[in-house]
Amino acid sequence: MARVRLSVAERREELLRAAIGQIEARGVAAVRIADVAAALGVSNALVLYHFSTKEKLVADAFAYAAEDDLSHLRKLLGRRTSALRRLRAAVRWYAPTGQAKGWRLWIEGWSVSLREPALREVTRDLDKQWKAAIAGVIAEGVAAGEFACADPAGAALRLTALLDGLAVQLTSYPGAVPRARAQEWVDDALARELGLDRSALTDR
Repeated sequence: MARVRLSVAERREELLRAAIGQIEARGVAAVRIADVAAALGVSNALVLYHFSTKEKLVADAFAYAAEDDLSHLRKLLGRRTSALRRLRAAVRWYAPTGQAKGWRLWIEGWSVSLREPALREVTRDLDKQWKAAIAGVIAEGVAAGEFACADPAGAALRLTALLDGLAVQLTSYPGAVPRARAQEWVDDALARELGLDRSALTDR
């Protein structure tokens, strides 16, 4: 059966999604151009036409994944509700106990970025944008009198450091930390950073 002819943008997106899937399954070191091509039933030459090297493909795949995550984060933080509800939704989605996907992908990305400057730029940019978004909504909540936080940027850094660390534990060592316990720690940290009683985080 003939393949549907895609536009250049559609083809690139298809290749990037396939690359993300292969990286998650095999890891950056083991994944090959041939793996991505085989996943879609296309030639190696087609992949190389759009991405001249494996390194370029990998960096662009992570950038694509990062933009997907950031788009969802912006959607959560853009809701027409209180700053506390928006912040709580974003943190619970991002936490390794929530619905965010791809923690294995990002742990892999952090590791490889130590040696790959292009990938390091991607992960650093994602990290900066995530922290800035969280700090921004904390500042909004402070201005609205919803909670008290003298240092929104510092609070965002501490919260993301906790979430990232828990993600490594839960992803790399299943069972090392019960998921319910990890969620309790996240809620405790969020309440502490906002100067709230933990009961304020309970859904009404």
